[in-house]
Amino acid sequence: MTLAGKRVLLIVSGGIAAYKALELIRLLRGAGCEVTPVLSRSAAQFVTPLSLQALAESKAYSDLFSLTDDSEMGHIQLSRSADLLVVAPASADILARMAAGIADDLAATVLLATDKPVLVAPAMNVRMWHHPATQANLATLASRGVHQVGPDEGPMACNEFGLGRLAEPPAILAAIARLLAPASGKLTGKHALVTSGPTHEPIDPVRYLANRSSGRQGHAIAAALAAQGARVTLVSGPVALADPHGVTTIRIETARQMLDACRTALPADIAVFAAAVADWHVATEATGKIKKTPGAPPPSLVLEPNPDILATIAAPGPHRPRLVIGFAAETDDLSANAAAKRARKNADWIVGNDVSPATGIMGGADNTIHLFTAAGTESWPSLPKTEVAARLAARIAEALA
Repeated sequence: MTLAGKRVLLIVSGGIAAYKALELIRLLRGAGCEVTPVLSRSAAQFVTPLSLQALAESKAYSDLFSLTDDSEMGHIQLSRSADLLVVAPASADILARMAAGIADDLAATVLLATDKPVLVAPAMNVRMWHHPATQANLATLASRGVHQVGPDEGPMACNEFGLGRLAEPPAILAAIARLLAPASGKLTGKHALVTSGPTHEPIDPVRYLANRSSGRQGHAIAAALAAQGARVTLVSGPVALADPHGVTTIRIETARQMLDACRTALPADIAVFAAAVADWHVATEATGKIKKTPGAPPPSLVLEPNPDILATIAAPGPHRPRLVIGFAAETDDLSANAAAKRARKNADWIVGNDVSPATGIMGGADNTIHLFTAAGTESWPSLPKTEVAARLAARIAEALA
């Protein structure tokens, strides 16, 4: 990887993960990139300007009212002299200030004054990450074109576990490289629609019907198609996963919302329906929590079928994607059921897998798939879901070549 001649303004915000900014600078410099560090007010509590500038071989800035720098409108020059602004780690605080347009220190001011692309790498406590305010701020920034990498899931310094860990420096470097030196993949110029995760069909305000799905395979496919150069729209049900980098993610809850989002995303060249969509929804959702009454029989639920998203999008018409791929998760008679599903729903390909409890595929990191096409069936070995996604994206690129 080479980023020779590229310039990154690295904004370090406050948080224990700030120490990883040192490793990121080392990686960027190793790729030939020029790095100028900027510290937020609180970042200096975790890393020193001297450490950052020693590795960057460039002055580290932190003072908005430096007489030397500001006499030349230094914050304006900093914001526009770089090819890319990277906020790593991006705390909940700086994300909120970015969304609100607050410019109360040098870091926030250069972010408000820039006309260059911005990449954020969030890092915070799991509860802060899931707070509606943080998610709303991220949605606002995404709508303005701000790119995101991570966060990861894992143990945190606060002795909690979950989403909120800063993406590892090599992953941040890869995201920077994609923005500064985008590859011309085989699917460049193509639009791909991908569905992922489960749908939640409300019974009452606290209960719902759903299928078991982590969303790992669908999200991996979206990322793999983006890596091949495609413009990707990911329609995702509720999952505890970060949005893939470089992908437009639309979050939904119900099957009907998913179908609406898919229709809105058309036209597309490729459609991959990896979501585990619930087959039914409750005919009448209760407005209040259904209470359990001692001695009374359990309530009866009247179910209605959900729309068939795969069959709807695969139906002949002017907006049918060139290549429509469905998934068949089966516990019995995989070959017969998957082949029948491909014909019944007018899909071009069906990705079939055995999701019997003993396989560990549902929610696991690996997958064993069988690809059903008009030419026959291919059986792939057990692979990490990321590798399954990469192979499938390569097959898609080959088919559309």
